[in-house]
Amino acid sequence: MDLLKNMNKALEYIEENLTQEINFKEVAKLAFCSEYHFKRMFSFLAGITLSEYIRRRRLTLAALELTNSTSRIIDVAIKYGYSSPDSFTRAFQNLHGLTPSEARSNGQLLKAYPRMTFQLSIKGGNEMNYRIEEKSGFKIVGISKRVPIVFQGENPEINEMWKMLNMEKINKLLDLSNVEPKGIIQASINFSEGRMEEKGELDHYIGVATTNECPEEFSNLDVPACTWAVFESVGPFPSTLQETWGRIYAEWFPSSSYQQTEGPEILSIKDKDLTSPSVRSEIWIPVLKK
Repeated sequence: MDLLKNMNKALEYIEENLTQEINFKEVAKLAFCSEYHFKRMFSFLAGITLSEYIRRRRLTLAALELTNSTSRIIDVAIKYGYSSPDSFTRAFQNLHGLTPSEARSNGQLLKAYPRMTFQLSIKGGNEMNYRIEEKSGFKIVGISKRVPIVFQGENPEINEMWKMLNMEKINKLLDLSNVEPKGIIQASINFSEGRMEEKGELDHYIGVATTNECPEEFSNLDVPACTWAVFESVGPFPSTLQETWGRIYAEWFPSSSYQQTEGPEILSIKDKDLTSPSVRSEIWIPVLKK
């Protein structure tokens, strides 16, 4: 696939520049996609953030240099992007479990993170139902909160948000809903780094999509006109939904002619009974043509 081939070219550039400041705009250019999309795709395909991968690769090379040369620790630290011996020692110890000085002793165990390459693995060929929609700008009106990133199971902070919505507020929101996706929706945006390691936070909204004005009692997120990839998910909640989300990034994006662009990821649950074995949901992701 061209995307994986181009992402591997970007990884080559990163590998060649581990002892220098890495220009992420150039990295994204080599991958023929936006910097935003490259970082998101890397996280989903690699399971760690791009910055964490670079940190691990630099500390792997630093450990090799310390054990195979007489270079001073301060020189190795500066070479791999650390401004002081203390910051280098802390990072080195967090990864390897020992200090740079201790690493020079014979018989010490060190961790190695080899250079990464991307390959597409075909597993079973299960179909994915999706459609592409062009939408004018709209608002997401509802309640919002900065919440921790949680992958498996329910997010307790989001559960607390739902408790804030009584029937009176829900009915007020439903009266505002006038564009797709209709009804009560959830949206996530402004993810901090570490998403794939289940670290960090995101801004979460529970509300409706609308072109109406936002009442004072609710929060408002302006969503510009853009193209959306809309994926259907049918199955036990929330496990099937989480599986679909992973497949979008691991399978659909690498084989499609689209890349993700900045904007909220929207979840629209179509069925009220979440205990049903076939809960139907839609995942809306903003995209642009490559």
